[in-house]
This record gives sequence, C-alpha cells and structure tokens, in this order.
Amino acid sequence: MNILITICARGGSKGIPGKNIKFIAGKPLIQYSIDLAKKFQNNRSVKISLSTDCDKIKLEAAKCALTTDYIRPDYLATDNSGKLDAIIDLIKYEESKVDFKYDLILDLDVTSPLRSINDIETALKSLLENRDALNIFSVNNANRNPYFNMVEKNINGFYSLCKTDSDGNSLTRQSAPEVFELNASFYWYKRSFFEMNFKTAISNKSLIYLMDHMCFDVDHLEDFLYMEYLFENNKLDFKL
Repeated sequence: MNILITICARGGSKGIPGKNIKFIAGKPLIQYSIDLAKKFQNNRSVKISLSTDCDKIKLEAAKCALTTDYIRPDYLATDNSGKLDAIIDLIKYEESKVDFKYDLILDLDVTSPLRSINDIETALKSLLENRDALNIFSVNNANRNPYFNMVEKNINGFYSLCKTDSDGNSLTRQSAPEVFELNASFYWYKRSFFEMNFKTAISNKSLIYLMDHMCFDVDHLEDFLYMEYLFENNKLDFKL
C-alpha cells in the first residue's frame, strides 16, 4: 500500500498568531505531527507532504527534516477555505510526480497533537477491515449532548433541545443517545473518498476512532497554555 500523510498548516492564524510554529514544551507545535508521521513512516511506503502558504512554517518544517516545493494557493489559505480542498490539491500535486495513486491518505492536524502511534495504527486497521467504509476520524466522548443539554433557537424565537430521540426528551444524561465530538486530531481516508465530491470529512460511510485518552484542538490561547502545562508537567494520561 502506498500511503500519503498530509500535514496542513497555513500561516494566517488569528486566535494565536503563528500557532503552528509556536514553541510548546521546547518544540514547535508542527514538530509533534512531523515526528509522529516519521515514526509511522518507518519501514512503510509512506510519503509525508506539507501544505502551507507560509515561508516561516516551511523553514521550521525543514528543521524537522520535512521539506517541500509545494506552495498552497492563496485561494486555499483564507479563513473561509475548507481543509478538504487543501488536501485534495496536495494529493493532486503529489500524484502528479508519481505513476500511481495513493491507496490511503492520513491527515494529521497540527493543532491537535495529542495522539499516539497506536491510535494511528489501530484506526487504520479498523478502516481496512471494513470494505464499505470510506474514512475514519478520531473522536472523544462529547461533554455536551444535543439530546439532553444542548439547545437551539426555534423559528418562533424560543429555545429547545437540538435533537429529540424516538422516546421524546431524555431525562438523564445516561439515558440520552451516545454522541461523540471530533477532536480534529487525525483522519484516515481511502483514496476513493476523494472521488465522491464530499464537502467535509463526514461522509455517508464514515467510521470513528474513539480515543481512550485526552485530546483537544488548540483554538485559543487558553487551549495552548493548558496543553503547554500538560506537556511540561507530565500530566498527559497516555504516552505520545
């Protein structure tokens, strides 16, 4: 199997300027994804590819032995650009340089690095065991449940539960249908996924990989400071 690992890191972060290369526990944030990709690459037919519009990010990646001559187009590097489109463009670029199509694509999100090699390998095994599945992505149990304690505004201006199960409103958290939240850490795709014009990573044949440890995305400065605390004080509940 030929595998492409995509690492997408644009330079225009607003919440935490320069967050993709901001140092955390002695390493730029992007290095955690590069290190894991290289660990997975060992003894496999794997190409690791970087998508960025930023020279500073390219420089930091090169220091971690990940170089590229690909430049993400400006129209794929805006606040409104979808990540899936950026991945598709990168796949097309990498496949233009070889005489085959990649069988599998693994996207590692730079801003959600709390994952292990076991997570990656176990999720891949689950995807390959299901012939009908198109992709699998990492999730955690949700802290909020749309059947129990999440509300939305109705057309009449009042508020009610986002979802109602077949038995009506769930009276307890335990009785509500189980839901999960994407933690944006990694996504495995079969190559056929990208031939079906999906607009997001959630397809009609998606699987989930439920992490048994903490994982969260760095969106705000508070997230970054909390993750930095976990790293520097050995507070992670798993081994990277």
